[in-house]
Amino acid sequence: MAALLETKRDPIATLARSVVRVLLAAALTCCGIVIAAADDSLYRAQTVVTGQGEPNRIIGFGACLEDVLIKVSGQPMLASDRRLAGYKSRAKEFVSSFDYHDQYAGKPHHDEQGTRDRPYDLTVAFDETKIDGILGKLGLRPWRSQRPVLGVFVEMQHGPKDTIVTSDGTQSDLQRDALAAAAGKRGMRFVLPDTAALTRASVTAAELLKVPPAKLSSIVAPQGGEAILIGRLLWDDNDLGWATQWRTAWHGRDYKWQFRGVTFDEAFRRGIGGAAQVLSGNGDPGRSK
Repeated sequence: MAALLETKRDPIATLARSVVRVLLAAALTCCGIVIAAADDSLYRAQTVVTGQGEPNRIIGFGACLEDVLIKVSGQPMLASDRRLAGYKSRAKEFVSSFDYHDQYAGKPHHDEQGTRDRPYDLTVAFDETKIDGILGKLGLRPWRSQRPVLGVFVEMQHGPKDTIVTSDGTQSDLQRDALAAAAGKRGMRFVLPDTAALTRASVTAAELLKVPPAKLSSIVAPQGGEAILIGRLLWDDNDLGWATQWRTAWHGRDYKWQFRGVTFDEAFRRGIGGAAQVLSGNGDPGRSK
Protein backbone atom coordinates (compact mmCIF):
# COMPACT_ATOMS: atom_id res chain seq x y z
CA MET A 1 0.00 0.00 0.00
CA ALA A 2 2.83 2.38 0.85
CA ALA A 3 4.32 1.92 -2.58
CA LEU A 4 0.96 2.69 -4.15
CA LEU A 5 0.66 5.88 -2.13
CA GLU A 6 4.06 6.97 -3.36
CA THR A 7 2.98 6.93 -6.99
CA LYS A 8 -0.41 8.60 -6.53
CA ARG A 9 -0.79 11.48 -8.97
CA ASP A 10 -3.26 14.19 -9.88
CA PRO A 11 -5.53 12.83 -12.68
CA ILE A 12 -4.32 15.42 -15.19
CA ALA A 13 -0.69 14.75 -14.30
CA THR A 14 -1.31 11.03 -14.57
CA LEU A 15 -2.73 11.44 -18.07
CA ALA A 16 0.23 13.53 -19.10
CA ARG A 17 2.65 10.97 -17.71
CA SER A 18 0.83 8.24 -19.62
CA VAL A 19 1.27 10.11 -22.90
CA VAL A 20 4.96 10.66 -22.16
CA ARG A 21 5.30 6.98 -21.29
CA VAL A 22 3.96 5.93 -24.69
CA LEU A 23 6.37 8.26 -26.46
CA LEU A 24 9.30 7.06 -24.38
CA ALA A 25 8.43 3.44 -25.04
CA ALA A 26 8.39 4.15 -28.77
CA ALA A 27 11.77 5.85 -28.55
CA LEU A 28 13.23 2.97 -26.58
CA THR A 29 11.93 0.45 -29.07
CA CYS A 30 13.35 2.35 -32.02
CA CYS A 31 16.77 3.32 -30.77
CA GLY A 32 17.21 2.24 -27.15
CA ILE A 33 18.14 5.72 -25.98
CA VAL A 34 16.01 7.93 -23.78
CA ILE A 35 16.69 11.56 -24.53
CA ALA A 36 16.89 13.13 -21.12
CA ALA A 37 14.79 16.21 -21.66
CA ALA A 38 12.25 17.60 -24.09
CA ASP A 39 14.47 20.70 -24.21
CA ASP A 40 18.11 19.98 -24.96
CA SER A 41 19.41 23.33 -23.67
CA LEU A 42 21.48 23.19 -20.51
CA TYR A 43 20.49 26.76 -19.78
CA ARG A 44 16.77 26.09 -19.68
CA ALA A 45 14.64 24.61 -16.88
CA GLN A 46 10.99 24.09 -16.03
CA THR A 47 8.94 24.20 -12.86
CA VAL A 48 5.25 24.28 -11.88
CA VAL A 49 3.72 27.52 -10.59
CA THR A 50 0.22 28.59 -9.59
CA GLY A 51 -1.17 31.23 -11.93
CA GLN A 52 0.84 33.74 -13.94
CA GLY A 53 1.26 36.40 -11.27
CA GLU A 54 4.68 37.92 -10.72
CA PRO A 55 5.19 36.76 -7.10
CA ASN A 56 4.89 33.08 -8.05
CA ARG A 57 6.84 33.67 -11.24
CA ILE A 58 9.75 35.08 -9.21
CA ILE A 59 9.70 31.98 -7.00
CA GLY A 60 9.69 29.85 -10.15
CA PHE A 61 12.66 31.77 -11.56
CA GLY A 62 14.62 30.96 -8.41
CA ALA A 63 13.83 27.24 -8.59
CA CYS A 64 14.78 27.11 -12.27
CA LEU A 65 18.00 29.04 -11.64
CA GLU A 66 19.11 26.42 -9.12
CA ASP A 67 18.32 23.61 -11.55
CA VAL A 68 20.23 25.30 -14.38
CA LEU A 69 23.30 26.00 -12.24
CA ILE A 70 23.38 22.34 -11.22
CA LYS A 71 22.74 21.11 -14.75
CA VAL A 72 25.36 23.31 -16.41
CA SER A 73 28.06 22.56 -13.82
CA GLY A 74 27.23 18.91 -13.11
CA GLN A 75 27.47 19.64 -9.36
CA PRO A 76 24.28 18.49 -7.55
CA MET A 77 25.64 19.62 -4.18
CA LEU A 78 24.76 23.18 -5.18
CA ALA A 79 21.22 22.32 -4.05
CA SER A 80 22.36 22.63 -0.43
CA ASP A 81 24.73 25.55 -0.99
CA ARG A 82 23.66 28.59 1.06
CA ARG A 83 25.41 30.90 -1.38
CA LEU A 84 22.61 30.30 -3.88
CA ALA A 85 20.04 32.16 -1.78
CA GLY A 86 21.24 35.59 -2.90
CA TYR A 87 21.30 34.62 -6.57
CA LYS A 88 17.85 33.00 -6.41
CA SER A 89 16.36 36.16 -4.91
CA ARG A 90 17.70 38.05 -7.97
CA ALA A 91 16.98 35.29 -10.49
CA LYS A 92 14.95 37.63 -12.72
CA GLU A 93 18.20 39.45 -13.59
CA PHE A 94 19.58 36.34 -15.26
CA VAL A 95 16.48 35.34 -17.29
CA SER A 96 16.57 35.78 -21.08
CA SER A 97 13.04 34.50 -21.77
CA PHE A 98 10.19 32.51 -20.25
CA ASP A 99 6.82 31.07 -21.22
CA TYR A 100 3.87 29.29 -19.66
CA HIS A 101 1.89 26.17 -20.46
CA ASP A 102 -1.50 25.78 -18.80
CA GLN A 103 -1.70 22.27 -17.36
CA TYR A 104 -5.49 22.52 -17.63
CA ALA A 105 -5.48 23.79 -21.20
CA GLY A 106 -8.87 23.08 -22.75
CA LYS A 107 -10.53 22.70 -19.36
CA PRO A 108 -13.12 25.35 -18.34
CA HIS A 109 -12.27 27.71 -15.49
CA HIS A 110 -14.12 27.26 -12.22
CA ASP A 111 -16.34 30.28 -11.58
CA GLU A 112 -14.71 30.95 -8.21
CA GLN A 113 -11.24 30.19 -9.52
CA GLY A 114 -10.64 32.24 -12.64
CA THR A 115 -7.11 31.87 -13.95
CA ARG A 116 -5.20 32.80 -10.79
CA ASP A 117 -5.14 29.35 -9.20
CA ARG A 118 -4.55 27.23 -12.28
CA PRO A 119 -1.24 25.29 -12.39
CA TYR A 120 1.17 26.25 -15.15
CA ASP A 121 4.43 24.78 -16.41
CA LEU A 122 6.85 27.70 -16.36
CA THR A 123 9.80 27.24 -18.72
CA VAL A 124 12.70 29.62 -18.18
CA ALA A 125 15.75 30.25 -20.36
CA PHE A 126 18.75 31.94 -18.78
CA ASP A 127 21.51 34.07 -20.24
CA GLU A 128 24.48 31.75 -20.77
CA THR A 129 27.14 34.35 -20.02
CA LYS A 130 25.46 35.34 -16.76
CA ILE A 131 25.05 31.71 -15.66
CA ASP A 132 28.69 30.99 -16.42
CA GLY A 133 29.62 34.08 -14.44
CA ILE A 134 27.68 32.89 -11.38
CA LEU A 135 29.37 29.51 -11.57
CA GLY A 136 32.77 31.22 -11.70
CA LYS A 137 31.96 33.11 -8.52
CA LEU A 138 30.95 29.82 -6.91
CA GLY A 139 34.26 28.24 -7.89
CA LEU A 140 32.76 26.04 -10.61
CA ARG A 141 32.96 25.81 -14.39
CA PRO A 142 30.44 24.90 -17.08
CA TRP A 143 30.64 21.25 -18.05
CA ARG A 144 30.92 21.75 -21.78
CA SER A 145 32.56 18.51 -22.87
CA GLN A 146 30.48 15.76 -24.48
CA ARG A 147 28.55 14.05 -21.70
CA PRO A 148 28.79 10.25 -21.68
CA VAL A 149 25.55 8.32 -22.13
CA LEU A 150 24.77 6.43 -18.94
CA GLY A 151 23.94 2.75 -19.08
CA VAL A 152 21.62 2.48 -16.07
CA PHE A 153 21.00 -0.80 -14.24
CA VAL A 154 18.62 -0.53 -11.28
CA GLU A 155 17.34 -3.28 -8.99
CA MET A 156 14.08 -2.50 -7.18
CA GLN A 157 13.07 -4.75 -4.31
CA HIS A 158 9.70 -4.36 -2.60
CA GLY A 159 8.99 -7.29 -0.30
CA PRO A 160 9.29 -10.51 -2.31
CA LYS A 161 9.19 -8.62 -5.61
CA ASP A 162 12.70 -8.08 -6.95
CA THR A 163 13.12 -6.69 -10.48
CA ILE A 164 15.47 -4.77 -12.76
CA VAL A 165 14.20 -1.64 -14.49
CA THR A 166 14.21 -2.37 -18.23
CA SER A 167 13.52 -0.51 -21.44
CA ASP A 168 10.63 -2.77 -22.42
CA GLY A 169 9.04 -4.19 -19.27
CA THR A 170 5.54 -2.88 -18.50
CA GLN A 171 6.26 -3.08 -14.78
CA SER A 172 9.04 -0.50 -15.31
CA ASP A 173 6.77 2.20 -16.76
CA LEU A 174 6.81 4.57 -13.78
CA GLN A 175 10.51 4.03 -13.15
CA ARG A 176 11.37 4.88 -16.76
CA ASP A 177 9.38 8.10 -16.42
CA ALA A 178 11.20 9.00 -13.21
CA LEU A 179 14.60 8.24 -14.73
CA ALA A 180 13.82 10.37 -17.77
CA ALA A 181 12.76 13.26 -15.54
CA ALA A 182 15.89 12.89 -13.39
CA ALA A 183 18.16 12.77 -16.43
CA GLY A 184 16.49 15.81 -17.97
CA LYS A 185 16.90 17.76 -14.75
CA ARG A 186 20.63 17.03 -14.72
CA GLY A 187 21.32 17.34 -18.44
CA MET A 188 22.12 13.66 -18.95
CA ARG A 189 21.16 10.94 -21.42
CA PHE A 190 20.77 7.28 -20.54
CA VAL A 191 19.96 3.85 -21.88
CA LEU A 192 18.33 0.90 -20.16
CA PRO A 193 18.87 -2.81 -20.82
CA ASP A 194 16.03 -4.75 -22.38
CA THR A 195 14.67 -7.94 -20.89
CA ALA A 196 16.09 -10.22 -23.58
CA ALA A 197 19.60 -8.81 -23.20
CA LEU A 198 19.55 -9.39 -19.45
CA THR A 199 18.35 -12.95 -19.99
CA ARG A 200 21.08 -13.67 -22.53
CA ALA A 201 23.71 -12.35 -20.16
CA SER A 202 22.21 -14.28 -17.20
CA VAL A 203 21.91 -11.07 -15.16
CA THR A 204 19.31 -11.26 -12.40
CA ALA A 205 18.05 -8.66 -9.94
CA ALA A 206 19.37 -10.52 -6.90
CA GLU A 207 22.89 -10.70 -8.33
CA LEU A 208 23.02 -7.31 -10.07
CA LEU A 209 25.37 -5.60 -7.60
CA LYS A 210 27.86 -8.46 -8.00
CA VAL A 211 28.02 -8.30 -11.80
CA PRO A 212 31.30 -6.83 -13.12
CA PRO A 213 30.74 -3.42 -14.74
CA ALA A 214 32.51 -4.66 -17.87
CA LYS A 215 29.81 -7.29 -18.38
CA LEU A 216 27.07 -4.70 -17.92
CA SER A 217 28.84 -2.39 -20.36
CA SER A 218 28.67 -5.04 -23.06
CA ILE A 219 24.87 -5.19 -22.64
CA VAL A 220 24.23 -1.48 -23.28
CA ALA A 221 27.20 -0.62 -25.52
CA PRO A 222 25.23 -1.41 -28.71
CA GLN A 223 22.68 1.21 -27.60
CA GLY A 224 25.34 3.84 -27.01
CA GLY A 225 25.96 3.34 -23.29
CA GLU A 226 29.38 4.72 -22.36
CA ALA A 227 29.42 4.84 -18.54
CA ILE A 228 27.68 2.42 -16.18
CA LEU A 229 25.47 3.47 -13.26
CA ILE A 230 24.27 0.66 -10.97
CA GLY A 231 21.65 1.13 -8.29
CA ARG A 232 19.68 -0.84 -5.75
CA LEU A 233 16.43 0.43 -4.24
CA LEU A 234 14.98 -1.48 -1.28
CA TRP A 235 11.59 -0.46 0.13
CA ASP A 236 11.66 0.18 3.90
CA ASP A 237 8.28 0.16 5.65
CA ASN A 238 9.75 1.90 8.70
CA ASP A 239 11.00 4.85 6.66
CA LEU A 240 8.08 4.71 4.22
CA GLY A 241 10.66 5.18 1.51
CA TRP A 242 13.46 3.55 -0.44
CA ALA A 243 16.89 2.72 0.94
CA THR A 244 19.27 3.15 -1.97
CA GLN A 245 22.77 2.23 -3.03
CA TRP A 246 24.50 3.58 -6.12
CA ARG A 247 27.85 2.96 -7.71
CA THR A 248 29.75 3.86 -10.84
CA ALA A 249 33.30 3.61 -12.15
CA TRP A 250 35.14 6.29 -14.09
CA HIS A 251 38.78 6.56 -15.18
CA GLY A 252 39.70 3.47 -13.18
CA ARG A 253 38.14 4.58 -9.91
CA ASP A 254 35.03 3.22 -8.16
CA TYR A 255 32.47 5.52 -6.56
CA LYS A 256 29.68 4.54 -4.16
CA TRP A 257 26.99 6.58 -2.42
CA GLN A 258 23.77 5.81 -0.56
CA PHE A 259 20.82 7.33 1.28
CA ARG A 260 17.39 6.25 2.50
CA GLY A 261 13.81 7.28 3.13
CA VAL A 262 13.07 8.80 -0.32
CA THR A 263 10.63 8.23 -3.17
CA PHE A 264 12.01 6.51 -6.23
CA ASP A 265 11.71 9.83 -8.11
CA GLU A 266 14.13 11.39 -5.63
CA ALA A 267 16.29 8.26 -5.57
CA PHE A 268 16.77 8.49 -9.34
CA ARG A 269 17.50 12.22 -9.14
CA ARG A 270 20.26 11.53 -6.63
CA GLY A 271 21.57 8.56 -8.59
CA ILE A 272 21.77 10.45 -11.89
CA GLY A 273 23.03 13.54 -10.07
CA GLY A 274 25.80 11.57 -8.38
CA ALA A 275 26.88 10.14 -11.71
CA ALA A 276 26.93 13.64 -13.22
CA GLN A 277 29.05 14.81 -10.30
CA VAL A 278 31.60 12.08 -10.96
CA LEU A 279 31.67 12.43 -14.75
CA SER A 280 31.99 16.22 -14.59
CA GLY A 281 34.96 16.01 -12.24
CA ASN A 282 33.13 17.61 -9.32
CA GLY A 283 34.15 15.07 -6.72
CA ASP A 284 32.94 11.93 -4.99
CA PRO A 285 29.18 11.91 -4.17
CA GLY A 286 29.91 9.45 -1.39
CA ARG A 287 32.05 12.03 0.41
CA SER A 288 29.91 15.08 -0.23
CA LYS A 289 28.23 16.66 2.76
